[in-house]
Amino acid sequence: MKTIKLTLLCLLVSAFAVANISSLEKEALLAIYSSTQGEQWTNTWDLSEPVTTWYGVTVENDKVVALDLQLNNLTGTLPQEIGNLKYLQNLNLGFNKIAGTIPASLGLLSNLNTLELFLNTFEGTIPSELGDLKNLKKLALYSNSLSGSIPTSLGLLNKLESLELGSNFLTGDIPVELGRLILLKKLSLIDNKLHGYIPTELSDLKQLEELILSENKLVGHLPIQLNNLSKLNTLMISDNMMAREYVSVIDNKVDVKKAILNIEDTYVVERD
Repeated sequence: MKTIKLTLLCLLVSAFAVANISSLEKEALLAIYSSTQGEQWTNTWDLSEPVTTWYGVTVENDKVVALDLQLNNLTGTLPQEIGNLKYLQNLNLGFNKIAGTIPASLGLLSNLNTLELFLNTFEGTIPSELGDLKNLKKLALYSNSLSGSIPTSLGLLNKLESLELGSNFLTGDIPVELGRLILLKKLSLIDNKLHGYIPTELSDLKQLEELILSENKLVGHLPIQLNNLSKLNTLMISDNMMAREYVSVIDNKVDVKKAILNIEDTYVVERD
């Protein structure tokens, strides 16, 4: 009899926990499942089972706090309903085949720490609404088909530590607003169609360790002010349209400093 009662109690507790997951969050997950052909995922969901059992979904205190479906054969598009996962802290949909545009509703996920949509086939522009993600530490949108300019609103992400937008079709100048990202450790804009000068404002990124700007259409010289970046150990600016070709330096602070201090290859620009 005790065994039966214990089993019934466990079932009731389980049912109560499932019931406490908001219908809005569950509907958002179902919308993602439907729009990315969930039945064809490598690891699919049994929709008759509790959300807590679904692959890649992390639930804490009856709230969906993480969604990790990288390398899981997602195809199709992302629905606007994804913005209803308002407690989400980490979102990783990398290494899939998701197409269409990046939903502007992602800007509603104010608790997000990491946003990783790399290695998909997203197109269109980067939503300026991503600048509302004030808790974001990592933004990885590389290896897609994104176009247009880099939103200046990304300069508002004052907790950002890694910004990876490489291997897209981004155009325009590198926004000077990126110089406000004082916690940034990695800035990778490699393999785009960016033009103009390397902003002197990047010398304000005192925590920067990696600056990767190769394979664009940048012009001019390397700002000598970058010598202020004492933690910089990787500098890649080759294959641009600059005054000369620069050799890439990887994981070597001394060689980075030598490259920056070579006066023939650098210049000083006064700010407006």
